[in-house]
Amino acid sequence: MLRSWSLNLTIIDTSGLPVYLQIAQQIMEEIQRGRLAPSTAMPGTRELAEKLKVNRKTVILAYDELIAQGWLVSEQRRGSFVSANLPNFNAQPQTAKTSKQPANVVEGPTHPLLNYQSPEAGVIDFNDGIPDSRLIPFNILSRAFRHALVGSSKGNQLGYGDPRGTLALRQSIATMLNMERGLSVDIAQICIARGSQMGIFLAARVLTRPNDFIVVEQLSYPAAKEAFRSCGANILTVGQDKHGIDVVALEKLCKQYSIRAIYVTPHHQFPTTVIMTAERRLKLLMLAEQYDFTIVEDDYDHEFHFSHHPVFPLASTNHGGRVIYVGSLSKVLAPGLRVGYLVATPGLIDRCAKEVMLIDRQGNSITELAVAELMHSGEIKRHIRRTFKVYNERRNLLIALIKKELKEYVTFDAPDGGLAIWLRLREGYDVEKVATEALKHKVRILPGTLFSESQQSVHAIRLGFGSLTTVELEKGVLALKAAFAGH
Repeated sequence: MLRSWSLNLTIIDTSGLPVYLQIAQQIMEEIQRGRLAPSTAMPGTRELAEKLKVNRKTVILAYDELIAQGWLVSEQRRGSFVSANLPNFNAQPQTAKTSKQPANVVEGPTHPLLNYQSPEAGVIDFNDGIPDSRLIPFNILSRAFRHALVGSSKGNQLGYGDPRGTLALRQSIATMLNMERGLSVDIAQICIARGSQMGIFLAARVLTRPNDFIVVEQLSYPAAKEAFRSCGANILTVGQDKHGIDVVALEKLCKQYSIRAIYVTPHHQFPTTVIMTAERRLKLLMLAEQYDFTIVEDDYDHEFHFSHHPVFPLASTNHGGRVIYVGSLSKVLAPGLRVGYLVATPGLIDRCAKEVMLIDRQGNSITELAVAELMHSGEIKRHIRRTFKVYNERRNLLIALIKKELKEYVTFDAPDGGLAIWLRLREGYDVEKVATEALKHKVRILPGTLFSESQQSVHAIRLGFGSLTTVELEKGVLALKAAFAGH
C-alpha cells in the first residue's frame, strides 16, 4: 500500500536511547501530532530502514514494540498500520461544557493499608507488591553510604541544603529519565521526595484547593486518595476495564464537574496490574487538554516489566505541562531507604520545594548522595538486571502454582509486569471470609475491597510476590488453597 507522503524521522546519536526505541518514540509523537491518523499505512520495514540508514532488524524491533503497546497493528500480507482504535488528532474537539454541581462524592472508607502493621512471625505476607530487601548488595550500598558520609563531612556539607534534593541525585535521575523513559527534563523539573507517597502528597498540596474535584479509578491506591482528601479535595471515581481507565465515563464526569486533577497508574494499574492501552492514553491526554485538568502519573514500579520493553510514561509525551510524574527508587532498592521523586514544570517544582520546607526542610542528603553514586557508577542498573531475573522466576512460579492449586477457586490474567497478581474469585467464595481463614493458616492476603471507593465487596485479591522466596511462595499458595477449602 502506497503512502502519500514520506515519514521523516531523525536518529540522535547522543540521546542515549537504543535506536529502535528512538524510532518507536518518534512514531508515537507523529501519531499524537495527527500526522499519522488511525488506520494509516506505515512504510515497510525495509523501506524505512533504508531511509534511516539502519539495519532492518532495528526497524522490525521498533514496529514490534509499537504493536505490543497498541500503537500499531500488523495485517498479514498487507503490512503495518496505525491502530484504528486510536483517537483522531485531526478531529476538532467539542466545546467543553463544564458546570459546577453539588458533587455526589465518595466518603473515604478506613483503609487497613493506611495502618499497616508487620505480620506476626511465621506469617507469609502476600503484600501489595513490595520488593525483597534481602536482594540488596549491602556491601556496595554500605560503601556508597561511607563515601557520601566521609565526603560530606570533609566538605562541610552536612548542613542545610536545597529542599528540592541534592544536585547529584537530581542530575542522575534526570539522566535516567531522559535516556530510558523518553522524557526530556532537567534538574529544574525534579524534586526529590521521601518515597513516591511523599511525591503524591506534594502533588496534592500544590494542585488542590478546598472542594476541588479529583478523579481516581474505582479501584486505586488508598494512600493516594487520602493524600488528596487531606488537602480538602472531593474524590470522584471512574470505572476501569482490561484496557485501563474508562475514558468515556471520564469525559462524562468532565462535563458535569470542574475536574482539577486525575490520579492514575497507567503502566501497571494499581491494584489490577492492567496496562493502559495507547488508545486510552491518548484520549486521557486529549481530555486533559480539552477540560484543563492535570494528570498525576504514578509510575511506581516501572523497571519490572516482563513481556516487552516498559511502556513509555505519559510524561514522555508533549503534554504541555499537564502531567506530574511521580517515581520511586524504593522498588529498585528497598522501601526503607525512602527515595522518590516528582517531575513537573519548574514553577510547580518551586512550589513543591516550599512545601518540603514546611514538612521537614529537606531530605536525607547522605542517602541521596549514596544513591546518586550507585546510579552514576551503574550499580543500580546492574542490581535491576539481577533482581529482574529473580522476580521473573518468582512471577512464573506463582502463575504455575495458581494454575495448579487454585484454579477451582480463582481466575486471573497473567500480568505483563509489576510485582503482584490480581486474582478474581469464582462465584460462591467470599473474599473477606477467605482472608480471615487464610490468617488461621498463617497467610496474609489483601482483599480487593481495600482498594475500592465503594462500600461493596470486591471479590478479588492482590497477591504480591516480590518479597517472597520460591519456598515461601509454594508454602503460601498451599496454605491459601486450604483457606479456600475451609472457608
